[in-house]
Parts: sequence; structure tokens; C-alpha cells
Amino acid sequence: MKAFEVRAPHDFGIVDIDAPQADAGEVLVSVAFVGICGSDMHIIHGDNAFVRFPRITGHEFAGVVAAVGEGVAGVTAGDRVCIDPVINCGECYPCRIGRPNVCTRLEVIGVHRNGGFEQHVSVPAGNVHHLPESVGLDQAALVEPYTIACNVLDRMQPHDGDALLILGAGVIGLTILQVARAKGLTDITVCDVIDERLEVARSLGAHHAVNGQREDLEAVMSERSGGEGIPLIADAACVPALFPQLARIASPAGRIGLLGFDTTPSDLVQLEVIKKELTIVGSRLNNRKFPEVIEMLASGRLDATALVSHRLPFAEMSDAIHLIDHHPERARKVLIAFDS
Repeated sequence: MKAFEVRAPHDFGIVDIDAPQADAGEVLVSVAFVGICGSDMHIIHGDNAFVRFPRITGHEFAGVVAAVGEGVAGVTAGDRVCIDPVINCGECYPCRIGRPNVCTRLEVIGVHRNGGFEQHVSVPAGNVHHLPESVGLDQAALVEPYTIACNVLDRMQPHDGDALLILGAGVIGLTILQVARAKGLTDITVCDVIDERLEVARSLGAHHAVNGQREDLEAVMSERSGGEGIPLIADAACVPALFPQLARIASPAGRIGLLGFDTTPSDLVQLEVIKKELTIVGSRLNNRKFPEVIEMLASGRLDATALVSHRLPFAEMSDAIHLIDHHPERARKVLIAFDS
């Protein structure tokens, strides 16, 4: 069967491999759609510290169950499903306190083990989520990025009436915007440096849009908040050098959610954090958010198709990667379709 394999940084392509089997406790999925994520691009560029090469990437995918392994209950061939890529041990301290997404022995499908950029993939049965008929397989392939948004918003614990600043209008910034609106936040500002992305943010319901290259974000947010600052800041731009500014923009008792994996140190002015009693939270992957997002899609509170800028067949993976690398202003979510 065909698969997209990253052999080493900048060394990738479509290869022929043996089809996997559904071992005990596993489900074999015939993949229909896969989204290309920024973390997939980091693996391709050699910027992901967690990946083990060679690797078949892809952690945003959905398809149809082809077979089930011994001991699997509640899943049958023909079921339409999407896959939570987070695999945890269930025994370590984070798992014991309900934080399996930071398990000490964490594995991520598409990073630590083979993922969805192959015609068939075998996954643990516990990671399979059934889909209601109202959710198409193309939408279901995008459940995972919405779980990232749900996770960071939950980590920041919004209160009624809180204003939210989202830094970055890429895919994750846009999912945060959509989920925040679905959860009832009514004052959302999105900042980016690419006008095309800001236009998309406006179309998806951003109440304010700021181009950080042309406007002084700190001054804009101070004026907008009457000098009080912003209670919720989600950093989907993931630029470490911006952290001091975010701490200044935050209101007293504000919460800043960080999503980046950059190893560059950030300056932290302790006085700024302490005098405001800021809460700074990291957010990694998702903590059992798949059912919540699937329900939001089924109810129409989220529109995953609005994220998709391009749909390409699996045979054009190289073109898709070139598009994302060289035209970020045009490429939001690039969705890859396998032949049925």
C-alpha cells in the first residue's frame, strides 16, 4: 500500500509499504482524509524534538474501520471514525490526576508511531471515536485541531464577559476563535501580520482584527480595555520574544495560554507576573476533548470546512508541502484525500 514517509529532515516521499494488521486491542482504519498540521511540517523540516525517524506522519485523520483486532468491543467494520492521537500509559502521575495528554510515557500517533498518511493505519481501540451521520469524514479529519483550541481555552478558564486576544491567525488561532465563539465569548481580538489571514478571521467572527506590523498592539489593547488589560490571551503565534509584551497586555488576574514548542528562551519580568498575579499555562495536545468537538460539529456550532483552503489528492503530497512552505498567506488547512 502507499504511504507518505519522512525518512529524515527534508527527505520525504510516497513509498510502498506492507499493510498493517489489527493486533489485539487495535482497530485497522481505512483512511479517507488527513489534514496537514504545522507539526507535520516541523517534522519534515527537522524541527520536532519528539519524532523518531523514519516516520509516517499525520495525526489529523478520519476514515472507515476495515477490521478489528482480538478483544475489541463496540467497534465494527464499516464504522465511520476519527482518531485521537494521544496514547497514554494510564499509570503515571499525570494520568492518575486526569492529565493524560502530558503522560510521562506519552506517544502521539504520527510522531512516535505511524500516523494517518497511509492508506490503512492500525490504532488503539481506545483512541477511536464514532461519528454521527451529520459529520462528514472531511470535517472529522479536523476534529483534532479543534481539540487543541478546546484544551487551551479550558486551561485558561474563561469567565463570562472575558475579552480574548488571540495572537496568530493560522489554523490554531482560527480554531481558538471558532471554539471561543461557540462557548459564548463575545469580545475577541485576533492579531496577525498577514492581511489575508486577518480577513479570514473577520469572516469567522473575530470582533476586532489587528495587523501587528502596522499597529501598536499594546496601545490598541490598552485603549480597547480602558487601560485595564485583557483577561485572556492565547498565544497561537508561538514567538518566544513576544512573551514580555503579552504579560504587559494582560489584565490583573489575567491568563496567558502558551502553545509553542520553541526552545528559544523567553524573557520573563517577574514583577509583571507577580504584581498582576498572572496565570501562565502551557497547553499540549488535548485532554479527552474529542467528544466535545464532535458534538459541536454535529450541532453546527463549528464549521470545520471554513478552515480548509485546499483539498488535494494523496498523490500530490509534495505539491501540498510546497504550497504550505511557500504560500502561507494562501494556505490555511490543506486537506489530503485518499482514493475511496
